[in-house]
Amino acid sequence: MTNLAIYPGTFDPITNGHLNIVEKASKLFDKIIVAVANDTGKNSLFPLAERTDFCKKALQDFPNVEVESFTGMIVNYAKLRKSSTLIRGLRAVSDFEYELQQSLTNKKLSPEIETIFFLPDFKNLYLSSSIVRQILSLGGDLQDFIPKAVYTAILNKMEKR
Repeated sequence: MTNLAIYPGTFDPITNGHLNIVEKASKLFDKIIVAVANDTGKNSLFPLAERTDFCKKALQDFPNVEVESFTGMIVNYAKLRKSSTLIRGLRAVSDFEYELQQSLTNKKLSPEIETIFFLPDFKNLYLSSSIVRQILSLGGDLQDFIPKAVYTAILNKMEKR
């Protein structure tokens, strides 16, 4: 039986903080699915296909990590993939409040699914996709915040505009 965990998120775009969480979790699970959410409740900067592609590029060196997109509730997707574990990252108290609410709601909907929280390394503690999008919108340099493959893809996209 494979020890499978799902790391869901918007990943708009995937950051070095996300990679740090995947790196930690990949040491504890046989397989991880990074699940890129279609239904985010947010105005995504990048469409689902691009966000999924960014994740695939960024995570290609992790042999036990797959990337898929999903639609609908994460608990339903987890059941479909036969996983009873969700991975989430925590950076600050504000993350904790939101993630606690999400975790308890998921537990109510699907009691068999557990959420495991990972803390990013100190150097990634402040990093979020929102900050990356803000830096991008203001023309700042993203090199220290996102994986190199994603940085290159975003630069290529911006040049085509």
